[in-house]
Amino acid sequence: MTKYLLDVNVLVALALSEHEFHTSVAMWLRALHSDDGLMTCAITELGFVRVLTQLSQSELSIAGAKALLLQVKSGGKLKFAFLKDDHDASQLPGWVKTPKQTTDGHLAQLAKAHGATLATLDRSIPGTFLIPPK
Repeated sequence: MTKYLLDVNVLVALALSEHEFHTSVAMWLRALHSDDGLMTCAITELGFVRVLTQLSQSELSIAGAKALLLQVKSGGKLKFAFLKDDHDASQLPGWVKTPKQTTDGHLAQLAKAHGATLATLDRSIPGTFLIPPK
């Protein structure tokens, strides 16, 4: 069994069929085994809601984005789990050197500490699973 903490960009791509990486994420998820696990955490869920409500073409409210997140998490053959975040800033990995890397480093370390891998579309995060393009 492999466990993946889904990055915000993966959740957004999965939820929006018009997203440029929607097909890539959907194909990757279809290829996973039924005993593989998907995870979200407070940061990834809040990031999803923030991003979707800020998109210029989106007219989603906070409530609408929350509903869409629940729909994403309940659809499909794979079950989602919520990963409690028990890490503070002292646990950031050594490769975090800039402010832009702090959340990525936190999520990668959080996943690792819970026997999971951060699944992302971001090539610049060390030690993660990069979802392959279609």
